[in-house]
Amino acid sequence: MRGKRCLDVGTYDGFYAFEMERRGAAEVVATDIPENEDWDFPAAVRLRGVQALREAAGEKGLGFEAAKAALGSNVEKRLINAYHLSPEEMGTFDVVVCGSLLLHLRDPVRALESIRSVCSGWFMSVEEVSLGLSVRFPRRSVADARFDEALCQWWVLNAAGHRRMAEIAGFEVTESSGVFCEPFGQSHPERGRGARAAAIRLSRRVFAGGDGVPHAAVLARPRIQAPPIKV
Repeated sequence: MRGKRCLDVGTYDGFYAFEMERRGAAEVVATDIPENEDWDFPAAVRLRGVQALREAAGEKGLGFEAAKAALGSNVEKRLINAYHLSPEEMGTFDVVVCGSLLLHLRDPVRALESIRSVCSGWFMSVEEVSLGLSVRFPRRSVADARFDEALCQWWVLNAAGHRRMAEIAGFEVTESSGVFCEPFGQSHPERGRGARAAAIRLSRRVFAGGDGVPHAAVLARPRIQAPPIKV
């Protein structure tokens, strides 16, 4: 990481961007969409979804700005959609990180192709995955067509599907993790009670090492350097 030019795609509050800076990156750029209105909400719930985001998280970008000020950070934030990344607009980066973004996108492969176009070195994707599908189909690429309008969630892959989607977008996966859980934060909504909720928590502890949101990670390099398809 030291001395590298790094990019955090879909930064939100900036965790990966500030961590790369802490680890000695020469330059860190963080990208995100400008407003809550720019999320990939289905048309039928767009207005309601935007209002729900405002109520839950407030004005978009405030968390990033607060963290940047508290840390005295030099991370540069660019307001650009993941679909629109290009070397002409952004240049290229030695390290690109994308965390928990793909499930919120209507067309995650298109976004990955755009990410690949600006990646000249390493790409790390850390993404929510379906624990059940990962356990049932450890080698087959499958996805939960979740279509959760309230949470703006489209496709939730299993771990094998996460790897395969990176490959389809033009990356060569060099390493991949098993499924692990990112712990719930203190402000996370009530997670349910009763036998079913207890069974879900137990399965997460058994198959993913703890309670939280199941994730998987891949480390990859660009396999092809062709520009992304313009849509």
